Amino acid sequence: MKSHDLNARAQAVMPGGVSHELRYKTPPPIYFERAQGAEKWDVDGKRYIDFKLGAASQILGHAHPEIALAVAQQMARMPYTADCHPLEVEWAEWLNRLFPSAERVRFTGSGTESTMLALRLGRAHSGRDKVLRIDGHFHGWHDMLLKGAKPGSDLPPSMGIPQVVSDLTVVAPPDLDAIAMLLNKDTLLGTVFVEASGANYGSVPLPDGFLQGVRALTDQTGHVLIFDEVITGLRWSPGGRQARDGVTPDLTTLAKVVTGGLPGGAVLGKVGIMDLLSPGETRDGLSPPVSHKGTFNAAPMVAAGAVKAMEILSTGDVQAHADAMAARLRDGFNAVFQTLDVQALAYGESSTCHLFFGGRSIDGLDAAAIRKTPLAVVKGLRDGLQERGVDFMSFTSCVTGLPHTPDLIDEAVAHFHDTISDLVRDGVLS
Repeated sequence: MKSHDLNARAQAVMPGGVSHELRYKTPPPIYFERAQGAEKWDVDGKRYIDFKLGAASQILGHAHPEIALAVAQQMARMPYTADCHPLEVEWAEWLNRLFPSAERVRFTGSGTESTMLALRLGRAHSGRDKVLRIDGHFHGWHDMLLKGAKPGSDLPPSMGIPQVVSDLTVVAPPDLDAIAMLLNKDTLLGTVFVEASGANYGSVPLPDGFLQGVRALTDQTGHVLIFDEVITGLRWSPGGRQARDGVTPDLTTLAKVVTGGLPGGAVLGKVGIMDLLSPGETRDGLSPPVSHKGTFNAAPMVAAGAVKAMEILSTGDVQAHADAMAARLRDGFNAVFQTLDVQALAYGESSTCHLFFGGRSIDGLDAAAIRKTPLAVVKGLRDGLQERGVDFMSFTSCVTGLPHTPDLIDEAVAHFHDTISDLVRDGVLS
C-alpha cells in the first residue's frame, strides 16, 4: 500500500514520521492526495466521508470553486511581496462589520499566533503579567497558555516549558464564584482567556450564562477578557459566538474559517487596546508599545480566499445548513446507541458532534470525566470508521459543513452502526 510506503519514508525524515502529533497513528497514518466538498481520497484510491474538514477550517468544503478561483487568480496576479495591499483592508473591514468586538484588526500567521499576540496585548494593557485560563480549554501549543490544556491537570502537557512561565498561568474551573475569588485575590492577574465554545470546541460545554457572567466579572474588576473563537468564529454565526449570544469581549482570537480555510489568523479588539500595536503610538519610550511582526500576516493569497469566504458566510445560510446536518448526525448516532443499548451520548452545539462513552447524559460532569474515554474504545472507533470510509476530526468528535448532504450523513450513520456493533460484539463496548 502506498500509505505504508510513504510512512516508511516519513519515519526516516520526520520525528515519529509526522508534522503534527495528532496525525501519528498505529497502524501508520493514512496519506491523502485529493479532496472535494465533504469527501477525500487516500493515495490508494479509497474514498472517505470527511468530518474533519481541515481541523474545522473548511466549513465551505474542500476546494470550494469560488475560493479556489480567488486564490488562483491572486497567485497569478501577486502571490506575495511583503507589502500592504488592498485585500487586507477589505478583509479587515469585513471582520469589523461581522464581529461585535472588532474595532480594530491585526492579522497573524496562525491561530496559535493570534492567542500569543492577544495575551501580549492583555498584559500590556492591564500592566499585569498573570493570565487566568479555564481548565481543559485549548489556546494553541505555545508556552504561555499550555498549562491547563489537559483537563484536571495543573501542569503543562509538554516538556520544555520553564516553571517560571507556567507560574504566570492560573487554571480555574468554569465556575464564576471560583473565578471571582481568584480575580479578587491575585493582584498579578490581568487577563482572562476563555474558549468561547467550552473546552475543545464544545466537547465540554460551558455552563448556561457563563460567558455573560465572566464578562460582568471582568467589567467589575477591570481585567482584560479574551474570547478564543478560533473555531466558533464564523461557525457558530457570521459574527461568532459573541454575536450569537450578545457578549462582547475586549479581544477575540480567530483562525480557520475566518481565513477561508487557508493558513492565518487574526486578533480583533477595542481601539484602546489594539492601538498599542500602532507604530504611531509611543508609550514608555516604545513605538509601537506592543511589538508584533510576521512575514505572512494577511498574505495576499490568503486574503483573497478569506474575502471571498466572508462574502459567502456573511448571510448565515451556510451555518444554518451545517448546523442542520450536525443535528441529523447526532440524532443518527444516538439512535444507534439506543438500538444497540450502548450507554453513550452524541451531543454538541452548532455544527459539531461529540461522543461521550459513559452514560446518556453529561450533566454535572467536569472536563476530565467527559473526556475520559477508554483507549480501546477510542482506537476501535477511529479504526473501524476509517476502515469503512468515515474520518472524524478527532477520535470522538467531528464537524459538518456546507457540502454535507442528508445522503452523506445517513451513509456515515450506517457505517457508525456497523462500527459500534463490532465494538459491542468484541466486548470493547457494553
